[in-house]
Amino acid sequence: MATAEPARLDRWLTANLSDLSRNRVQKLIDWEYVTLNGTICTNKKAAVQVGDEIAVTIPATKPLEVKAEAIPLDILYEDTHFVIVNKAAGMVVHPAPGNMDGTLVNALLAHCGDQLTGIGGVERPGIVHRLDKNTTGAIVVAKSELAHKDLQAQMKAKTARREYLGVIHGVPPEASGTVNAPIGRHPHDRKKQAIVPLHKSGREAVTHWQIEERLGNFTLMRFRLETGRTHQIRVHCLHMKHPMVGDPIYGAGRSVGVNLPGQALHAEKLTLRHPATEEMVTAIAPLPSHFTKLLTVLRNRQQSG
Repeated sequence: MATAEPARLDRWLTANLSDLSRNRVQKLIDWEYVTLNGTICTNKKAAVQVGDEIAVTIPATKPLEVKAEAIPLDILYEDTHFVIVNKAAGMVVHPAPGNMDGTLVNALLAHCGDQLTGIGGVERPGIVHRLDKNTTGAIVVAKSELAHKDLQAQMKAKTARREYLGVIHGVPPEASGTVNAPIGRHPHDRKKQAIVPLHKSGREAVTHWQIEERLGNFTLMRFRLETGRTHQIRVHCLHMKHPMVGDPIYGAGRSVGVNLPGQALHAEKLTLRHPATEEMVTAIAPLPSHFTKLLTVLRNRQQSG
């Protein structure tokens, strides 16, 4: 059912179907997958209002042909149920059109063989959560259906603990705090996320933070995620007016004297309950070389200043 005020069909669907981008919605309209009051509607600008009946059919996803690739992996923990990998910068988690090779899933298919096949879906076998392309650190991948369902439930229930280290521009006035600000797609740039009110399709996003080390005009921060929205820490840092160093999308665009592959953000620690034994498992991912170099440069700069 539509809103009291007439609204464009594509905008209304985008606002009410949080899992679909506006571009995706418009394609579904063009492809005749949307009906308005029982009739196929291909006009994305059609006005909708209270009393209208809108139906959307989501076509079945065509399986991607994901191939195994013998890519070296830094394994932090592994057993028959799941594996925790220290993901490198520049590695995408799962294949997608236009980026089918060199992903973490490609590497894991070679590492795990047939054990990973089909778990959690063909396109993203075993994937429980994601890290951005240039964010490094600990990520867990399920190797059984039991583990996949259990680990996803832990993420949803917020019992799995994910801690990150990151370097931001500036120094927050307080030693610690929490950002509780909903996140959704940027209203003008679909490649970005932004702070979006809940009533405008934003989703709850909570990030806890504390200062680890003050580095002149920069700060080494520890972040703990309570939710897991796309680009969450990066968007919340921008919201705090302390963008992440090296961030190509949300950053300040200032040089720090170190060649970074992207945002200085590292998933350092992952703690979860083992799906089979129920024992707590903690994996700690060592900082990558570009991150330690950045810290060295900032510390030396602070001492010399």
